[in-house]
This record gives sequence, C-alpha cells and structure tokens, in this order.
Amino acid sequence: MSTGLVNRGPAEAPAQGWTLGGPPRDYVLGHVRAVLPDRVMDDALVAVRDGRIAAVEPHPAGLEADVDGQGMLCLPGLVDVHSDGLEKELLPRPGAELPMEFALLSFEGKLRAAGVTTAFHGAAFEESGGRGMRRTLENARRICAAVGSRGDGLVDHRILHRLDIRCPEGLAGLRQRLEEIRGAARGPVLVSHEDHTPGQGQYADRSYYERYLVGARGMAQDEARAHVDRLIEDRDGRLDIREEALDWLGEQARAGRIRLLGHDPSSPREIEELCERGGAVAEFPTTAAAAKAAREHGMPVVMGAPNVLRGHSHNGNASGQELVARGLVTALASDYLPSGLLGAALLLADEGLATLPEAVGLVTGGAADVAGLRDRGRLEAGLRADLVLAEPGRPWPVVAAVLRAASGGETA
Repeated sequence: MSTGLVNRGPAEAPAQGWTLGGPPRDYVLGHVRAVLPDRVMDDALVAVRDGRIAAVEPHPAGLEADVDGQGMLCLPGLVDVHSDGLEKELLPRPGAELPMEFALLSFEGKLRAAGVTTAFHGAAFEESGGRGMRRTLENARRICAAVGSRGDGLVDHRILHRLDIRCPEGLAGLRQRLEEIRGAARGPVLVSHEDHTPGQGQYADRSYYERYLVGARGMAQDEARAHVDRLIEDRDGRLDIREEALDWLGEQARAGRIRLLGHDPSSPREIEELCERGGAVAEFPTTAAAAKAAREHGMPVVMGAPNVLRGHSHNGNASGQELVARGLVTALASDYLPSGLLGAALLLADEGLATLPEAVGLVTGGAADVAGLRDRGRLEAGLRADLVLAEPGRPWPVVAAVLRAASGGETA
C-alpha cells in the first residue's frame, strides 16, 4: 500500500483533536498487530480518514502515529448478531426489574468492555414464561423502542426480531412491527423464527427442559414432567399457526423485506425448507448434519460463543468447537454473554482449531456477513473504522481500548 495517506511530519497534529467521547474522524494508529482477514501484519499502522479505514500497512521507521498501539492486537469492532443479554440486564434477579433505558445503558458498558461495536438485541415476539423473565409483546415493543432511541452511539444498537412460530399474538405483533418500520429501517431487518416446543429443535431431548424447570423454578421431577406434557399438548394444538407464520415469513424473505434466520435447525430437511422459504442464515444448528447442509447451500452458520468456551452444548446438542474444526461455522454470537465472543475466538486459535485470522473473523467479518452489513467487520480500506485493541492474555484476552467511528448516516 502507499504511505501517502499517512505521510506527514512527526510534529504535525491530527486534523481534529481527541475528545473524551471518541476518536476524531482522521487519525493514525501505529505499532499494532493488525489482524487482517487472511493474515496478521506485525508492527502495522492503520490510517483513518473521515471515519473510514484508509490504509493498513507496515509502520515505516521514524513515522510518528497519533496513537501508539504498543504491539497490541488490532481487530475490527466485534459484531454480535444474537444477544439476549439485555433481557438479563433488565431483570438481574427475580422481582428486581430495572428501568429499560438504564438497563440498556448498563448493558452498553458490558458490550464496550467486550469490544462489541455492533449489537443485535433479541426482541422476542411471543407470550410465554420465558427464562426468568416473562416474554411478552409489551416487552418486545419496549426493547425495540429503547434500542431505537439509543441507536448509533457508543455501540451501534440494532434489533434481532425473534418470532415464536406457534404464537398467534407474536405473529400479529411482528406483522405490526414490520409495517411500522417499513422503509425506515437502517440496513437489513433481521428476523429469526424459532420453535422451542420440547421434543424437537433445541430441546430434542425433553429431559434437558425438565431439568431446567427443576433447577430454575424449583419444580419436583414429576411436576416438571407433567408441565412439559401439558406444554407439548398445548403447542401441538397450534400447528396451523406455525404453518401460517412460516408461509408469511417466506413471503417477506423472498420479497426482500427481511433477512430470515432459521433458529435451531436440526436436520438437512429443515435446512432445505429454510432455503425454500428464502432463509439466509442457519442460527445455532443443533446437529452437524444440519450445519453441513447449510454450508453446502452456501448459508452462513452461527454458533454460540458460550458453547465454544465450554466445549459443548448445555442442551446436549452439537459442539461449537467440533463444528468449527470441521469448517462448518462462519460466525459466533454471544447468545447471552458478550465477554464470551473474543474469549471464544482466541480459544479456538490457541487450541489450533482455527488460525487467528479465521477465529477473529468469526466475531467480526463473518458476523457482519450474517447481518448483511457490508460496511464493517474487516480491516480493509473503505470500511468503518470500528477498531479494538486487545491483549491476547493467557488464557483469556483483555480489551484495552475501543475506537469507534463517528456515526455518519450509513445504512450498510
């Protein structure tokens, strides 16, 4: 690359001064280990112009940068395509619900500390007991409103619309939501459809759901078994709603109105059906066969970072580490643990299951591809200068700084 973009005298100040709120639109970051999509560039500099990456190249001897990266890893800002952490922040313990706006600000701090610069918050369009906090349409609307108000600040906050396809109220609520934001959304509208009926999908082995009820709700084993029996019977009476929801989602996806994610696909047949309805992403496949089928169809595959950190699924489903080792994963999502993203990525590199650029790509460029965001996720000229400086650590990494580009009305 040419050094013309950063060729200035050592005493020359950057075009704009630094502020406590963030970096200027023009600056030079030097002496970093830049993690590019295909390699690591040691002792590199990153030149930023107008909030975009202008150049990534070897740091010339004698050239003074505005910021000395001190040999730390320089990564693109992390992109989290599936986060339910805001729900947990809103209700840190039973009966202690916090104000929504405060919960979002508090959670934003955790995202920043984890190096996340773009986050998709799950808004569950359903009426159910949920996990800890009851999931309702009202809560989904509140999350959408809070995220919309906060928007593109210290973190680019966006919505992942989650639909329980056996919930008529959820279907009606999502129809209304998509109509309200038609033509006004920033970038692709992400919708994930799910069916958490025990006995299939995520809970193919219903005993895992029963154990959850025993541990989380204090039910006796017999009570939990009877509860699951009633739940299955009730949801089996809603198969017509399921078909209506899938047909409508297919219409929206094929028309290009939404980017459709299939949650917890368990078989190649489910992947085929997802493709037929215009689905774009396989999210948390529960079996290797489903992940393999998705990749054969050219579909991005998302797995959970906590799964990778533990080395196995908490529900007895596919291991994220094993799927990464087989080349079947293109992105990781935090699910509920933002700090797990970078930790999981560098663990994969340390264990030799992926190269460092491949591992970092799972939480940056690969995740941006899942969301359909083309303006971020890689250290490449022309893309947003969302940058993270991190110490690799032994065994776990530490995020030292987040330099997020000033918002500029991008739509990706």
